[in-house]
Amino acid sequence: MKLPENFGENVFNDSVQKDTLPSDVYKALRATIDAGKPLDTDIAGSVASAMKKWAIAKGATHYTHWFQPLTGLTAEKHDSFIEPEGDKVIMRLTGKSLIVGEPDASSFPSGGSRATYMARGYTAWDPTSPAFIKEGTLYIPSVFVSYTGETLDKKAPLLKSMNALDKQAKRILKLFGIDCKKVATTVGPEQEYFLISEEDYNSRKDIRLTGRTLFGAPASRGQELEDHYFGVLKPAVSEYMRDLDEQLWSYGILSKTKHNEVAPAQHEMAPVFTTSNTSVDANMLTMEIMKKVAQKHGLVCLLHEKPFEGINGSGKHNNWSMSTDTGLNLLKPGKTPESNTLFKLVLAAVIKAVDDYQGILRASVASAGNDHRLGANEAPPAIISVYLGDQLGALVDCIVKGGNYVPVKAEKGSIGIPESPIFPKDATDRNRTSPFAFTGNKFEFRMLGSQANVADPNIVLNTIVADAFSSFADELEKAGDVEKAANKITERELKAHYRIIFNEDGYGPEWEPEAAKRGLLNNKNTADAVPVFFEKKNIDVFVRNGVYTEQEAVARGEISLENYVKTINIEALTMLDMVRQDIIPAVSDYVAVLCSNVAAKQACGDMPCVAEKVTAKRLADLNDGIFGTANLLQRHLGEINTADVKEASKAMAHVIVPDMQALRGLVDEAEKVTASDYWPYPSYSDMLYRVK
Repeated sequence: MKLPENFGENVFNDSVQKDTLPSDVYKALRATIDAGKPLDTDIAGSVASAMKKWAIAKGATHYTHWFQPLTGLTAEKHDSFIEPEGDKVIMRLTGKSLIVGEPDASSFPSGGSRATYMARGYTAWDPTSPAFIKEGTLYIPSVFVSYTGETLDKKAPLLKSMNALDKQAKRILKLFGIDCKKVATTVGPEQEYFLISEEDYNSRKDIRLTGRTLFGAPASRGQELEDHYFGVLKPAVSEYMRDLDEQLWSYGILSKTKHNEVAPAQHEMAPVFTTSNTSVDANMLTMEIMKKVAQKHGLVCLLHEKPFEGINGSGKHNNWSMSTDTGLNLLKPGKTPESNTLFKLVLAAVIKAVDDYQGILRASVASAGNDHRLGANEAPPAIISVYLGDQLGALVDCIVKGGNYVPVKAEKGSIGIPESPIFPKDATDRNRTSPFAFTGNKFEFRMLGSQANVADPNIVLNTIVADAFSSFADELEKAGDVEKAANKITERELKAHYRIIFNEDGYGPEWEPEAAKRGLLNNKNTADAVPVFFEKKNIDVFVRNGVYTEQEAVARGEISLENYVKTINIEALTMLDMVRQDIIPAVSDYVAVLCSNVAAKQACGDMPCVAEKVTAKRLADLNDGIFGTANLLQRHLGEINTADVKEASKAMAHVIVPDMQALRGLVDEAEKVTASDYWPYPSYSDMLYRVK
């Protein structure tokens, strides 16, 4: 690929729009994209015609409204450009077809917000995210709503949350004499993943059906040598990453960084941040492309949060910030943050928002897969807290506790060798154990799971910060002296929400009791975390800011719990199939071989056979334990009333998951004792180290 000429070659981006659209149409479209102006539907025909010509020139024959239903994935229905004209056909994309599509909505999750028999749904073009060509189809990013107007996707609420923050932030900026057309949130989601061979993937029923290993004894070598992190890329991995970069670049995705992660077979890709809306679309497309590129290389890309027990799982750090169209980053402290009244007010708003709505922020990243990571010394704890670092931490301490602020300035660093360059040291360190850490000019929300749609936490972040801005603006607009009133608000809110700030080790044993003392939530699993969506305070913040209706907010909670129940149920049933069809028979076969060996030795005289007898007895006991525990799991599954999703999720978390852990423990112990030739699945050692 020739860079930078071919960057974004598959995207109907700004430069293509400028070249292909009439000047007045281009300006009207950019006003919507850049300044948030309402879309002028009169231009749709011209845009559709230009898109179609561009797409056909690149070999496209179809178009699709590409949307993000509440499955957490993407969806698409393809229509060809052809339309009959006599006994021939012409290629056409009308303005109406560009703006609105009509997929069947009945088979997508709605969380009870609409009846199943009500099938009609609409997709509507999102002009703020560029269309692109993929595999002969023009993809048109879209929102998805029901016939009666309920949002049935993740894109529409994201756009609404961005609009809410834009509106309230501009109220604040106006009071400080700052004029701008738009305040946009920006996101740069880092993406972790595992690569295994296609052969191993096809041999593991659990990975194929659930995305993770439900059984597997640990490899004798894991990540304890700490040699994989940033290590030399294996040739097969390097080739995959090169191919991946070129694919992503062709779609205008700003893939910047690639490296080995901590665990064997684990890697990371990090993009340059961009506007939240386009960043979410880009990440959804990135995950799809990662999987397809892996297949070309005889590999499988695993995006599950915990595909392998006993080594680090995969997350997706959400680097979130706010900037104006004039280039002002609202989270940039400047050289003298102590005198930057606007920055301190914005910081206080974010801290207030995170403290007031820590429950829904935690719930936004809750999933069955992510439950395996949070609090496991490889990801942040399940407790939400804010890390500010030395510079801002000292500033906030002075505001809250009094005293004179001594500026913490960046210094020059050196390793003490004359030939070594002097490097700039930041004014603060990083805290990798913090769920919500300030990192210079942004906050890094580190709790996301690797396969999550990043729209979810960003909807929450945008909404709750917009709400804090709104309350601040209401107060400041009545003040005579804005500067004085802003400092007063900052001091009051930082004191009120000081409990959420924690600059120490989130993995330390003292943090959980300390967090409990502070009154912070510690919802360790999805079944306990998600019900906060049903609390009036949390529903109201969405309704008040025009992001969700009450029904839509409740539906999100219902769908999250439904997904959790279904996921655990599938995993449990897969475990039972593997145990009964493969593992118990395999262990029995090996026990039979051991017993046969004992009989053969005894037939030859008084030959020692302690090893065979002890091993056979151990495996026979384990097999009986596996059989009994599997039956117990089966019985407990049958007792769950899945009609009540709240109760079912509690039962899954507190009954079924412990049963699954017990069954896994027995099976993994049996694997350690069974000869490898008899074990029915590739081992952890095979899967983690086979790719070269």
